[in-house]
Amino acid sequence: MVAPLFHRWEHWLVSRTTDRVVRPFEWGLDWVFETPPGGDPGSALRDWAAGQTAVSDQFYAAPPAGDFTFDGFNLSFRSAFATPHPENNTVRARYFPAATRNNGHAPKRAVVILPQWNAGFDAHVALAKIIARVGISAVRLSLPYHDHRMPAELHRADYIVSANVGRTAQVCRQAVLDARRTVDWLVAQGYERIGILGTSLGSCLAMLTAAHDQRIRAAALNHISPWFADVVWEGLSTAHVREGLDGSIDLPLLRDCWLPISPAPFVHRMRGTRTLLVYARYDLSFPVQLSRRLVDQFRTEAVDPEVFVLPCGHYSTGIAPFAWMDGWALVQFLRRSL
Repeated sequence: MVAPLFHRWEHWLVSRTTDRVVRPFEWGLDWVFETPPGGDPGSALRDWAAGQTAVSDQFYAAPPAGDFTFDGFNLSFRSAFATPHPENNTVRARYFPAATRNNGHAPKRAVVILPQWNAGFDAHVALAKIIARVGISAVRLSLPYHDHRMPAELHRADYIVSANVGRTAQVCRQAVLDARRTVDWLVAQGYERIGILGTSLGSCLAMLTAAHDQRIRAAALNHISPWFADVVWEGLSTAHVREGLDGSIDLPLLRDCWLPISPAPFVHRMRGTRTLLVYARYDLSFPVQLSRRLVDQFRTEAVDPEVFVLPCGHYSTGIAPFAWMDGWALVQFLRRSL
């Protein structure tokens, strides 16, 4: 009886956003290849994705940035991946120092926060402040094509998740490189115990970052799935993206093309990283069967995560009392793990 109530609520919460755009399908080969190959574009992207997954340390390698700008609150630097949009190529982040200090020195614990898709400029700022109050500094990162990184042609962050297959893969990769450079900055500030927290799309990107950066010792993953493509294909909040994909690509091929930006191939790399997996029992955007499948994969591959199940849906996670429950689980995990 409870599930239908939450499902109706989720549909209503999604329906309040009326500016979603169905963008046309594109293979996006120009985002992947310097010279787009001839032949079948789907096969070319599948082969590229398999190759990048096999050499993911190279795919997610971020050369050190030498241009950090910091004014005590705002952090900016050049992204390691250049896109055609200059606004997007400058990474933006906000720093929230821990409330407690050790003998007058900067605290040694910090967490990088990656918000959800289409997060507003102030999203997760309250969470960052709470984390800072418990003695862990926080850096809230703006994802590619979000807020100050959004070109004038957009009013939503469509270019990070869209029916352009190659662009989606590369812009999600950009987010991981940006997060790794943020870790570089934290290390340069003297932080020794670093975690990462991601929500929804940010959760996927946070796990990819943690899986490829041994400096990250704890990962709080808030709304989860093993496959990037399956969330887009089945999720309520990505129905407009699915509409753009329909008729041009099927789910197995899309899953293959987005393999390097999916958590599933990299679960084994999370051994040694303290991990919290959070999912919502009535989630229609990250369908609950996908979340449970990722939990099962972690356990099958001998990666023992903590698991917290919210008694709500995806969008209702942001509403009290569920937002308080979610925040409590995330903050307490970071306090224990860093």
